[in-house]
Amino acid sequence: MLLAACTGEGARVVPPPSPDFSVREATFVYVSDTEVIDDWDPATAYGNEIIALQNIYETLTVYNPVTRKAGPRLAISWRSSADRRTWTFRLRPDVRFHTGRPLDAQAVQRSIERTRSLGGPAAYIWDPVSTITVEDPTTIVFHLRYAAPLDLIASSGYGAYIYDTAAAGSGDLKRWFATGRDAGSGPYTIAEWNKGKVAELTLRAFDGYWGGWDGPRYRNVVFRVETDQETAWRRLLQGEANFLARLDPAYHRRAENTPGVRSVKTASFQNLLLLFNTASGPLRDRRVRRAVQYAIDYHGLIRALDGAGEPATGLVPDGLVGHVRDRQPRQNLTQAARLLTLAGYGPGRRPLRLTLTYAADDADQRMLVTRLAAALRGLNVRLDARALSWEAQLARARDKRPGRRQDVFVMYWRPDYADAYSWYRNLFHGDDPSSLNFAYLKDRKTDDRIDALPTLFATDRTAAQRAYADLQTRLVDELAVVAVPWVVNHLRAFLGGVRGYTDNPAYPNVVFVHSLTPRG
Repeated sequence: MLLAACTGEGARVVPPPSPDFSVREATFVYVSDTEVIDDWDPATAYGNEIIALQNIYETLTVYNPVTRKAGPRLAISWRSSADRRTWTFRLRPDVRFHTGRPLDAQAVQRSIERTRSLGGPAAYIWDPVSTITVEDPTTIVFHLRYAAPLDLIASSGYGAYIYDTAAAGSGDLKRWFATGRDAGSGPYTIAEWNKGKVAELTLRAFDGYWGGWDGPRYRNVVFRVETDQETAWRRLLQGEANFLARLDPAYHRRAENTPGVRSVKTASFQNLLLLFNTASGPLRDRRVRRAVQYAIDYHGLIRALDGAGEPATGLVPDGLVGHVRDRQPRQNLTQAARLLTLAGYGPGRRPLRLTLTYAADDADQRMLVTRLAAALRGLNVRLDARALSWEAQLARARDKRPGRRQDVFVMYWRPDYADAYSWYRNLFHGDDPSSLNFAYLKDRKTDDRIDALPTLFATDRTAAQRAYADLQTRLVDELAVVAVPWVVNHLRAFLGGVRGYTDNPAYPNVVFVHSLTPRG
């Protein structure tokens, strides 16, 4: 099965949908429940932008979830040395950026070097790279400091985009991007950006796209932001939208039973995490952390999610190296009470107060928090839960004063590329100043084992599987720095006339529109 992460489209700007708009026109309307663009710079963007950027920019390779390997995109072939420390990529010839300049090996080198120099959230994916050399216009060689799976790294959904670093001329490229301009090579280019508006973003086809425009294709893409599910559902039924990226279970059931609408439920690489503050406050005590793990009603949460989540069996979701089976956590309030008592808290002892932060607009996280607070209340623990925006949640977690930070940080996590490494590197590595280590874990033994993962993954998958599994045991059970209540299922709906859609868990919520065929 060939998954088209390489996509594209031609030229013609369309206005945002209006009441008489028809998706029978060559326009694909994607409905998101959150704002699409926060950062236009492909070097540093690290959020929902992926749904648009993957249609504007391209990476050297693309992940194929069927083969579980990287496939060709801008690179048509590659090879590595026996020790996996030298990688040579052969580029697709005659590719041009939307700016008109050629996408050659020198452009690839400059793009990756700029991304590394800016040090954005995903720039760490290039940490193994020591030097990059250009052999000829279509051949580029990466020399690594240690063995790493560079073919997979180059398929990353974040930090791996190739772009024209000369797009702004002598001006500041980051400021140039910030105005809503792009320098990609993908099938679509930016036509109109209306930050904060319902019809936030319109893309038009790039006629010079190397993938071509033969046959029926969507030549325009509109991204709409609809926070109300009923409004989004009506737009789909009225033909004013093609694709709803996220449904709650009730609307998903309606989609299953609505003629002309197709529904999908797909497993993801995304799970929900509770990160426990090991550096300050009562959760410095491992017994208290373990008690909170035991207080979570894992089975009850799965029932309440009603299809929107699957039980987690460790830190790493199914489909990735490092996933382990048969270690599903279970609620045990008796054990929770015993551990709290040993720590000086619990029923009949001094009360305990814990602070927790979670996403303000996420109903599933709110449900988790409500149930957890009820369970802890019976253990003489008060949960002070704060619903915050992501920016406010991050600001509190990064407060220089440890006493102002939260005890429990609730968040979703998904890998930057299709490997479990980013869970460990971003969330639990103690000396990474740009990480999201909101367990505040500083453990040299853990760091050393995390540092060994890329080489193991590149050279010995069997040993890598054992290492990932052992690290999960250490983090979840031995150190008790995290709890994992569920793995997310994506519930979506789209019009039956949309042909060729497949869900790729390595690129969450992305529709590669150029690969679709509109019903004629």
